Amino acid sequence: MNEEKKRKKNKKDSQLVIRISGEERDCFVALCDSLDTSAAREIRRFIKGFIADNIAFKGERHG
Repeated sequence: MNEEKKRKKNKKDSQLVIRISGEERDCFVALCDSLDTSAAREIRRFIKGFIADNIAFKGERHG
């Protein structure tokens, strides 16, 4: 796959808005900073893992 197609495939073009307490958010962001990662990176990692685990379980495929 050439480099341009690869970039388009991985393009982040959507947002997910969630509501959590400010205290939880601040704690999460601080913990991510202390672990030298970003909150967004960790949430994306969780979502990818969740999808993989549950698609394998249900035998479905999305996206």
